[in-house]
Amino acid sequence: MFGRLKDDINSIKQRDPAATSSFMVLFLYPGLRAVMAHRKAHWFYKRGHFFIARYISQRTVRKTGIEIHPGAKIGKRLFIDHGVGVVIGETSEIGDDVTLYQGVTLGGTGKDTGKRHPTIGDNVMIGAGAKVLGPFKVGDNSRIAAGSVVLSEIPENSTAVGSPARIVKRDGQRIDDLDQVHIPDPLKQEIERLERMIEALKE
Repeated sequence: MFGRLKDDINSIKQRDPAATSSFMVLFLYPGLRAVMAHRKAHWFYKRGHFFIARYISQRTVRKTGIEIHPGAKIGKRLFIDHGVGVVIGETSEIGDDVTLYQGVTLGGTGKDTGKRHPTIGDNVMIGAGAKVLGPFKVGDNSRIAAGSVVLSEIPENSTAVGSPARIVKRDGQRIDDLDQVHIPDPLKQEIERLERMIEALKE
């Protein structure tokens, strides 16, 4: 247990330049606290003690603002940076060395049964406010831009941007002119489409 905790702390220090000491990470990082609590909750969940498991997870939500269902499967060295508003659903699966920023949701669409939530590969980064919804996989080494809404599978070594998300880079090669900063505004696009329709009707 202590070896895994040390591994978690070291990985956070490597990924977050604001983490200046192990002491700071251990006592002041809510993402680490949420992951540690999830391991206890998951242990009870796997043994059928569902009430205790949910009690631990809900208590952690009140303390950290991070909600991880005790049924979720989480790999090694998950880093939840800042963390407020992060939600990880029951059938989510997360690989090793994944980074999640605040406001990320790994959720379902309400249309699926059984496996309802996404599977996240190793070394994936999901930006602030991104929503990954459905029982598909985000491949290893992929990046999802802040604010994106992902509704279908993302291949490995890819960068996905927008709402709905589309792949703009794969295996280091750009396949679209978009990047993680210049994300199209879907509301603006819809207004422009309606304006074009109105003009066509006037004609």
